[in-house]
Amino acid sequence: MSSQRENQEKNEDSTIIIGAGLAGLSCAFELVDHGKPVLILEAAPYVGGRTGNWEERGMEVESGFHKFIGYYKELPKLLERAGIDLDQMLAWETTMQVRHPDAEEYGEFGLDIIHAPLKTLSGVLGNNDFITPGDKASLVPFLAAGFKDCVSRPEELDEISLLDYAKQHGVNEQALERIVEPLSSGIFFMPLEQYSAYAFFGLFLPGIPRIHKMRIGAFTGGMTDVMCAPLTAAIEQKGGHIRTNAPVTRLLVGANGLEGVELKDGERINANRIVVAANIRRSQQLLEEHFSEHEWFQPFLTLDAMPHVTVQFESALPLLPEDRTTFGPGTDVGSFGEQSRTTFRGRPGRASIIMVNPDELIDLPDEEVWHRARRGLAAIGLHEGVSSVTEYRIVRGNENFYRIAPGNERKRPEQVTPIRGLYLAGDYTKQPMFTTMEGAVLSGQKAAAGILEEATE
Repeated sequence: MSSQRENQEKNEDSTIIIGAGLAGLSCAFELVDHGKPVLILEAAPYVGGRTGNWEERGMEVESGFHKFIGYYKELPKLLERAGIDLDQMLAWETTMQVRHPDAEEYGEFGLDIIHAPLKTLSGVLGNNDFITPGDKASLVPFLAAGFKDCVSRPEELDEISLLDYAKQHGVNEQALERIVEPLSSGIFFMPLEQYSAYAFFGLFLPGIPRIHKMRIGAFTGGMTDVMCAPLTAAIEQKGGHIRTNAPVTRLLVGANGLEGVELKDGERINANRIVVAANIRRSQQLLEEHFSEHEWFQPFLTLDAMPHVTVQFESALPLLPEDRTTFGPGTDVGSFGEQSRTTFRGRPGRASIIMVNPDELIDLPDEEVWHRARRGLAAIGLHEGVSSVTEYRIVRGNENFYRIAPGNERKRPEQVTPIRGLYLAGDYTKQPMFTTMEGAVLSGQKAAAGILEEATE
């Protein structure tokens, strides 16, 4: 392909979407479902973005330890519209575990009030050796105030860290370490003092009216394989086009507005509607060249990204007796799970770990990250599985997540920008589900709605 080749064809109704993660794919699906031509350009050789899997030096890995939350609404509806059977894609978990190095017993909590009501009830009323009734009681005013403030004064709630908010409302130290930390650092891998209280309560708030849907699903294969590739196929069946290994390096902007994009090899593709659905850092880089002085874009261009570090390994023995979500507060191990019976079937043992404090870990050698992971697992009693590890991979990056620190909520942009024809999609944009798969889908749908509204006008 000539580096100077230029696509001269310009369709007034066409849209280029930069990025084939869930945000870009959900946007594309909505557009092709309305008969609009779409071209998706993806830099990686696979689709899925942060919900992807690939082979790394002979070992299959994923972008991170991902689970499907039962109270998601738009993601399951999108997948069903695309012909994807959720019961085939997911294996539902009924309980989760919390293991703390200072606890003699681990906590086991039910997740599914409909399918496992006794386990759910016993999780709340029991586990008294892991967390005392007094510690549980100290959570009540904290949770009540947090959900109330999340609705009535979200801006103020976003200005305080989760740790400070918990202390203000009298949460006992043990409850903080064994309940609040797993539900925060184990999901978003940030220390409590760096974590916005609004982000914590905002993540769980949509689940309150859908408490009957509260459960966790493990994927029955890599997320590209069982979710994103089938979704891409549905988009193509409806007339959309996708190109992988097609990194966009520049937006083309002329005197009359958007003109298209330029790829790494110099190819130019013309279009006057563009959805930037890349990761946060790449999106900022694409926008900065032309819009750094534009007042609307300036808050977003200062929104911090945060790193992520996961440890993934195969072993001769399974790490746990069943595949389910487990948390390791008090260690460098945030959340993890055995996956040899679900996502990576056919291996004797296969686990993924989200490491906490990624700012400290992101630049460490692989061997040191692996050492910290082993030390954390050993501290919570998982010696045997770790001792039989055959190989491991460290998957890390610093471009995929926006930092959910206090004060950052106001920097998140809307999907429809003031530049005609320019849209944003990604979980960093304004939508109520923060850094989640559901949030990515919502952002893509909002971008698509803006395009369809503009087309109508």
